[in-house]
Amino acid sequence: MTTNASRVLAHPSRDEIRVEGVLHALADPIRLRIVLQLAAAADEQACSHFDLPVSKSTTTHHFRVLRENGVITQFYRGTAKLSCVRTEDLDALFPGLLDSVLRGADLQARRLGGADASSVALSGTAAGRVEQP
Repeated sequence: MTTNASRVLAHPSRDEIRVEGVLHALADPIRLRIVLQLAAAADEQACSHFDLPVSKSTTTHHFRVLRENGVITQFYRGTAKLSCVRTEDLDALFPGLLDSVLRGADLQARRLGGADASSVALSGTAAGRVEQP
């Protein structure tokens, strides 16, 4: 498959990912919801798959923050922009961080009345996990 250089998205290398950037990216409820949805998926997801309560331009902003802080990777397949969590990189850099956030999201969802973690993300905090392709 031929890749058009204008369609290649910038990502930080593993060495450029910083814990404060990851935590900042995960601190927003909409971004947490995105990560949760990616975690629940069997494979990468198209941006158009997400039903978020914000405008398209704001959705684009949230995906960019996650990508630029090394939480997700994004790539084009045809005309679809696909995303997945950078699990391998995050686990190598910050062992246990992603798992701890996932456990915390599950515990919080249960504490707040059994809501699923993605709905809890809109009212507070949560996170998710998916393997990189």
